[in-house]
Parts: sequence; C-alpha cells; structure tokens
Amino acid sequence: MTPLRLFAILFITACTAIAWSILGSALDIRTHQPGLAAAVTGGWGPAIHQAHPVAWYQSPGTRDGRASIRPTSSIVNVALTYEPKRKGLLWYRAYLADFRGEYVFTNPTPIPQTIYVRFTLPSPDASYNAFAFLLNGKPTGANVNGREPITEAVVLEPGGKATLAVAYKTRGLDRWDYSFGDESRIQNFELRMNTNFDEIDFPAGSPTARTRDDQGWKLEWAYPDEIGARPIAMNMPQVLNPGPVASRITFFAPVSLVFFFAVLVVLCLMQGVNLHPMNFFFLAAGCFAFQLLFAYLVDLIALHAAFAISAAVSLALVSGYLLLARGFAFARFAALAQFTYMILFSYSFFFDGLTGITITIGAIATLAVLMVTTAKVNWEEKFRRRPVTVSTSPAR
Repeated sequence: MTPLRLFAILFITACTAIAWSILGSALDIRTHQPGLAAAVTGGWGPAIHQAHPVAWYQSPGTRDGRASIRPTSSIVNVALTYEPKRKGLLWYRAYLADFRGEYVFTNPTPIPQTIYVRFTLPSPDASYNAFAFLLNGKPTGANVNGREPITEAVVLEPGGKATLAVAYKTRGLDRWDYSFGDESRIQNFELRMNTNFDEIDFPAGSPTARTRDDQGWKLEWAYPDEIGARPIAMNMPQVLNPGPVASRITFFAPVSLVFFFAVLVVLCLMQGVNLHPMNFFFLAAGCFAFQLLFAYLVDLIALHAAFAISAAVSLALVSGYLLLARGFAFARFAALAQFTYMILFSYSFFFDGLTGITITIGAIATLAVLMVTTAKVNWEEKFRRRPVTVSTSPAR
C-alpha cells in the first residue's frame, strides 16, 4: 500500500460521496413535491382545533355590553380513529374524529334573560357529516357553513337552564385539540376520549384517568373546578416516512464508506493483501447500489422490506466480489465490516434520537479495535515503496 494508492482510494471515496449527494437531493425533491401537502390537506382535512362554546346576555353596565356565562356543566365525548394515508414518499397522519358535546348554561340573574349561545366548528377547510346542533332540543335555523360561528338565542327564567347538544364527524391530520379560549376558570367539565392506537402523546394537559382496552386507550380529563385549565390535545402516532429516512441514510452513506474503507486498508496491511484502487472502485459501486436500490424500492414495497432487500443485494455484491478476488478468509472480515458500517449504521436512522449515539459508539469501538490491532505495526515498513523488479531477457 503506497501513498499514491491511498490518494486514489480517497479520490474514489470523494466521487462516490458526490454520487450519494446527487441521489439524496433527488430523494428530497421526490419527497417534498410542491403542492402535495396542500393536496392532502384539501382532500382529507386540516388539524382539528375545537373551541369551548361561549354564552352571554346583554348587560349595558359592562364594557362591551355583554356579560359572559360559563357552562355550569360540560360533557364531551370524542373518538379518534387513526388512519394514516400515504402520498408519494410520505405518510400523513390522518384520523377520523367523532365529536359529541353537551353543555348546560344557567341564567345567573334574578330576571328573565335572553341567553345567546355560540359554538364554532373547528375549521372552514374541514368537512362535517352527521352534524347536529340542538339548543333545548330545538335545531338551529342558522346557515351552517363551517366558516362562521353558530349563534342561537333562548329566553331563560331566573335560574333557568339551557342545554346545548352538538355532534359531528370529521377528518383531520396530525393533531386534535380542545381549547378553552379566554376562559380562566372551568367548572364541572369532563372530556372522554377513545383511541384506536397505543402510542399516545399529550402536547398539552395530561388526562386525569386512563385505561387500556382491546382497541387502544380510554382517556378522561375531569375538571371539577379548574383555574387556568390548559388545552387538551392528542398528537397522532409517528410514522416512519420512507422519503426522509431514505434521504438521511443516503446523505450519511459517505461516512459509513470511510469507516468501511479504513478497515479494509488496515486489513490489507495486516494480511499482506494487495488491493488495487480499481478493486476499491468496484467495492464503492457495490456499496452505492444499496442506497440506489433502496431509494426506488420504497416506492413499491414496505419500508423495512425495501431496506432488507437492498442490504442483502449490496452485501452479496461486495462479499461475492471479494470472495472471487481474494478468497474466503479476507471476504468474511470485509463482509462483517460492511454489515456493521453500511447496514447497521443505516438502520439506526429508523430510530429517532438513537442515530447519533449509535454512530458514536461504533466509531469509538472501531478506533479501539484498530488501535489495539495496529499498536505494534511498523508503519514505515508498511508504507515503504517497493522496488520495481524488471525482468530482462538473456542476451543471445
């Protein structure tokens, strides 16, 4: 192994890294196609943000001429059915929401009052079916279009009660939440949520009770008298997106190749194997085949199956080539190195938050093995240029 050959190997590594960069950029473009997210939102629906209803009566002594009334009791039931949808190289966290709410308002004054009750649907971009709005059993006469709040009035005697019952089914993406708006105090409030998924993530207030069932979770938020109540929210489960995973693996591949070639160079020096730069060129091409095949298989089959097939093809190419070129003893060590650096390092991208520590541990372990293995190597001898022997024909 001469310095010139090392330079040639580095040049091959750099050229392969450029090819991986081009492939990764192509994956990014395919993943984030213009207008794809907007098309999914338009066809399925946005994130659902349901607001607490508000009520008031006319009161000339107040600043805006209205005196607010809080619900004396609120019972909300929502069922979230997770149904992720795939478009291109991305999974979108879609779900169905079945909402039912019952709110009771009481006239707090000693005289009859006209109580105005307002309920706002989550989004003008969502579609609603099985919709119902009943105030004391009477359906609304308003033009319900999803863009404007629904407001109805009812006359209540002193201490009289009005019951608002609302129901609808809709579809959304990513997150469902329920907010209390400007209300600083919530009394006699209960929200019961049923899910069909196991992975639950509360970006806001945690439930006061939770139980598992065959489908998922039964969650409950109970606020008998809560001051400063936080919104209630549920994030849909995370999904491994083929596009971003394949892109990250592709952009990181040059680092894996550097580790792999470093181990191969040391193996060559220790075992006296003379690999030509052209051998390294074909090895780099075999490694590149992994990400290239993976990038286009994820369009057709499941993510893990695409990864397994691509990894097996690349291992077969590289190990088979070294088996033919340098025999079984050298090929098995190379196969172990490729599996560690090209396959396991790449698979760590399937686990959010573990990639960095996996690669760090692998790099340190590799350094330790190489240091112990080569501690007594005479590097001057290994890198010494060998004299070229020229054979001459005997004189006639």
